[in-house]
Amino acid sequence: MPWIQLKIDAQNDNAEAISDELLELGALSVTFVDRHDTPVFEPKPGETLLWSQTVVLGLFDASTDMQPILQALSAQGIINANNHILDPLEDKDWEREWMKDFHPMRFGQRLWICPSWTPVPDPSAVNVMLDPGLAFGTGTHATTALCLRWLDSLDLSGKTVLDFGCGSGILAIAALKLGAERVIGIDIDPQAIQASLDNAQRNGVSDKIELYLPQDHPQDFVADVVVANILAAPLRELVGPILANLKPSGVFALSGILEEQADSVAQVYKDFASIDPIEYDNEWCRITGTTHKA
Repeated sequence: MPWIQLKIDAQNDNAEAISDELLELGALSVTFVDRHDTPVFEPKPGETLLWSQTVVLGLFDASTDMQPILQALSAQGIINANNHILDPLEDKDWEREWMKDFHPMRFGQRLWICPSWTPVPDPSAVNVMLDPGLAFGTGTHATTALCLRWLDSLDLSGKTVLDFGCGSGILAIAALKLGAERVIGIDIDPQAIQASLDNAQRNGVSDKIELYLPQDHPQDFVADVVVANILAAPLRELVGPILANLKPSGVFALSGILEEQADSVAQVYKDFASIDPIEYDNEWCRITGTTHKA
């Protein structure tokens, strides 16, 4: 069915009230969108984080008479002549539209991430089959792409790899397909562990991957390579546990770091490792290094 979409410019302190009012006025759904594409990181339990400048999108049936709704919103001071747009939306198969926009992606020289509904571009390449889901990482975000390109640049033959904060398992699975002998994935979220296992099964590597919650992973495990694509704050706080799993002269990659956070994260690791030049992708970056010899 066709729809009408009402976009209203809001602030983080009134966006939820606007959402409530749109639902009261008959909106079938309400969505919050950042006006400036600023990242919002994981909220605390029970906390709702919104951007300082938020667009509230209300979706209405196309047969809805919008004039009384606009009048009601105007009377409450929610909308004015300059802060809203009313758009008709054509009827589409939205699932297929979304699938159409997700294509195989190449990272480095050998590695491709491919959705299941498209043929692989290069059957002789290293192909990881991964469909985009609701969370965890599929390669489309710069932080994941930075880590995938780094893994592709390494000789992982016979190496042990730790994926710290494995999410979808995309980095762990890529490491296995790039030749790693043993890979462990650790995540605090049981759903991420399940997602990693499901994706490993789709890629035929479930017998080679070990997945653990932090408290359950083998304490004697040390890796040749560690990759941690999480966030700047936990990367700073967890320098000990992250590097404790890495051999002397082992290599590591850290991502999930904004450009302005790079120096503060790198500084924490400089006491334990030699740090390479930082790699940037738009506003995000990747920090790599080699731990000191024993």
